[in-house]
Amino acid sequence: MASIQDALSSAADEGIITAAQMERLVPFLIEKGAIARGSEPVVDASLNDAALAEESEQPRFVRGFHDILITIGIVVALLGLWGLGSLFAVLPAIVVLAEILIRRQRLALPAVALTVALIQWTFVVAVFVGDNFPGDLDRYVEGLFTLPIFVLVLAAFYWRYRVPLALAATLLSLFVLAMDLVFVLLTKATGSVDILVEHTALSATVFLLAALGVFSAAMSYDIADPGRKTRLSDVAFWLHLAAAPALLYAMLSFIFLRNVSGDWWGDATSPGDAVAVLAIVIVFMIVGLVIDRRAFVTSGLLSLGLAIWTILQRGGVAFTDYFSVTVLAVGVVVLLIGVFWQALRRAIVSALPAAVTSRLHPISAAAR
Repeated sequence: MASIQDALSSAADEGIITAAQMERLVPFLIEKGAIARGSEPVVDASLNDAALAEESEQPRFVRGFHDILITIGIVVALLGLWGLGSLFAVLPAIVVLAEILIRRQRLALPAVALTVALIQWTFVVAVFVGDNFPGDLDRYVEGLFTLPIFVLVLAAFYWRYRVPLALAATLLSLFVLAMDLVFVLLTKATGSVDILVEHTALSATVFLLAALGVFSAAMSYDIADPGRKTRLSDVAFWLHLAAAPALLYAMLSFIFLRNVSGDWWGDATSPGDAVAVLAIVIVFMIVGLVIDRRAFVTSGLLSLGLAIWTILQRGGVAFTDYFSVTVLAVGVVVLLIGVFWQALRRAIVSALPAAVTSRLHPISAAAR
């Protein structure tokens, strides 16, 4: 009988079932007589926290050193080829390598490297098209001609090779294109020469709505795969990686509206501004814990450091070395969140209604 219990525990450890499912299965099997009473497995949350945190967000693009070795070869070869043949030689090389390494051998990290190389190639082509387009176009109007290049190239690459990063980049390109179209329409409607400077609040709102769109897309993929077992989770990972900084800086732009296109942390930044930034960063860290995505923590570290620096330096706190104190404070925050990720997440998620938690990446019973 104990072998069934051991098998369930092993299945939970390997991610086949969650610890919560294991704990529900044990009473059921006891009732059916499959497991003897008194043999219930005990799950120690404190011992499992590290393993749970490690397994909660694992993009499947690093599978071993073989992938790393191949990726190094891709990067070095494409750099050399770029220097010799420029655009005309790189694209065929990317396609040939993709056919071999992605379509046939299914190598994950090389797929990411080739997608990044394709994005770089597309960027160079888009810049070339923009620089050689007839007439003197506004930068937003120019974007209407160059951004679709990203959409078409990356969509075709995803259609052929099913790389999650390619789909995420395609969706991100669509959001940027939509945002650019809005800026074109607003520029025409307001008659502005530079809408970012002349209509800062409106521009910040557009940025925020676009960032919320990316975040919504990321969450839709997360909700579609709460167990994070398929490509959908990888698409969500890349989208969250873009959505987190986009959302953060879109929100920060409302604090620094007086200087949206300039130096946000200049002499005019007050301790009150820094406290507002600190509050936003804390909210972002809580969001990251709730949805179990570290991008929302890491994206705010620079702003966290600058906010702490400003509060200390301009708030009358006397230190001989503000830089070291700031770096130490940020490091301690990162360590505390990293070490106690599961404990913090269970404390926050347990306070949320079941209608919300049922759509999130599940916490095992040991972590509840």
